[in-house]
Amino acid sequence: MILVLLGTQNNSFHRLLEEIEKLIQKKVIKDEVIVQSGYTKYESSHMKIFGLIPKQELEQYQNKADVIITHGGVGSIISSIKKGKKVIAVPRLHEYSEHVNNHQREIVKLFHNKGYIIGIKEVGELEEALSKLETFTPAKYKQDNTKMLEIISNFIDKI
Repeated sequence: MILVLLGTQNNSFHRLLEEIEKLIQKKVIKDEVIVQSGYTKYESSHMKIFGLIPKQELEQYQNKADVIITHGGVGSIISSIKKGKKVIAVPRLHEYSEHVNNHQREIVKLFHNKGYIIGIKEVGELEEALSKLETFTPAKYKQDNTKMLEIISNFIDKI
């Protein structure tokens, strides 16, 4: 099962769900797909889509998932890698009105460079990222808030 986490951001992340839908139709994705869509309104006969999922239920889906595809939110990434899951992270981008700036690019890059996730820059890279899952072994998560606190601080300073 693939779990897709779009967080609770009040901006849409249609691009990611459209790409997943395309990959299901191409039979690249054959697994059941469960989506926590937050405020992204999307309909699909190929995915089970829930707006907001209670925390306990979300954890059950994370535990069951073989793969987690997530936006570049710190909470979604960390809660998934702490469970030792294979994670593909895609940043929400300012130029598509998906976020107020592009800080998720930095977050995804940071976790990718540490070997915790497969981080991609654009949704069009999702098919290639999925092909890497079989040989990808995520690094065991070690909490180090230094760089993350710096990113968050810089983000706050820009507001």
